[in-house]
Amino acid sequence: MDTPSLVMSKDINSYFEGLLKKVHGLYIIQITDRDGAPVMRVSQDKNVDFTLTPSFISTFTTASDQAGKLGLGRNKTIISMYSNYQVVQMNKLPLILTFVGSENCNTGHILALEHQLDAYLEDMRLAVSES
Repeated sequence: MDTPSLVMSKDINSYFEGLLKKVHGLYIIQITDRDGAPVMRVSQDKNVDFTLTPSFISTFTTASDQAGKLGLGRNKTIISMYSNYQVVQMNKLPLILTFVGSENCNTGHILALEHQLDAYLEDMRLAVSES
């Protein structure tokens, strides 16, 4: 019989795999801690690992901290566009969500998911905060 945390983990993983299918052109969803250590990852068969290295993820934290110094409040999202990819990173401290998609992926659709994700992230937030 599955333990409650294992069932929850399967549910969370299934939810994020479903998001990959819903958002056309989305390749990867990765959840990491503030330093870039992976917590969870779902992906399609696409080699975009360069965007998911701990140094790339931790750069988001640095950029968010610097953007906060502009006096406009806490930075919530950074969108980076490359020739073949786009990367949307969301600040859900202590978690960082990274979405990697094609250059034609619907960025607005990804951004619209932000508040829906909160319920699924709560247990992960607690686990990362406690460690």
